[in-house]
Amino acid sequence: MKFRFLYIIIFLISFSIYSQKDSLNIDDYYADDQLYLSVHYSQLSEQPSAVSKSNFSYSLSTGFIKDIILNKEGTFSFAAGIGYGYDYFSHELKVDEFNNETSFSTASDITNNKFKVHNLEFPLEVRWRTSTAKEYSFWRIYTGVKFLYNLSNKFDYTSSNASEISYKNVSSFNNLQYGLTFSAGYDEFNINVFYGLTPIFKNASINEEAINTKVLKFGLIFYLL
Repeated sequence: MKFRFLYIIIFLISFSIYSQKDSLNIDDYYADDQLYLSVHYSQLSEQPSAVSKSNFSYSLSTGFIKDIILNKEGTFSFAAGIGYGYDYFSHELKVDEFNNETSFSTASDITNNKFKVHNLEFPLEVRWRTSTAKEYSFWRIYTGVKFLYNLSNKFDYTSSNASEISYKNVSSFNNLQYGLTFSAGYDEFNINVFYGLTPIFKNASINEEAINTKVLKFGLIFYLL
């Protein structure tokens, strides 16, 4: 099913880029519709006390954003988009699923403990930039919120007897998440931060302590016409 979403995104990106070519008229309103690509170094924040920070983890995403101009100069706008995101986390929380119930623990004898997530993304942004209808290289500051709808999640680890354990679409995973976003930079190259506001698990605990783990991402985002 996630590939169907990718086809829809590709179609919308192509339509957006084609439409934008006719909208960039000098001394007129213009849209800064864009394809975006991002790569992030990711961490799990607000981990329970029994769990340390995640190991090397990363995230990738792509999609497009449609511009709605708020002033004639085109320096302020509102933007809404759709995209696809992939997250890979190496972590220390042991996740097991039995009879549609998720349990959490820690174990020093497991290795290759990781989980992978495929999300549909819905970014909403308020934008400021120094662009004009004929100037494509400019400074920008974009901030907003991004909603994530989970398409699939998979948790894997290797047990002490070298058996590979895998669980897909665990029941405690929070399928709808959101967080704050901030981007700033010049031309295509921009720093980007995502600060998750919702826990990745719902109604989850370990040793009677609530698991409020959230996602934090630092990286680069590229905006392409």
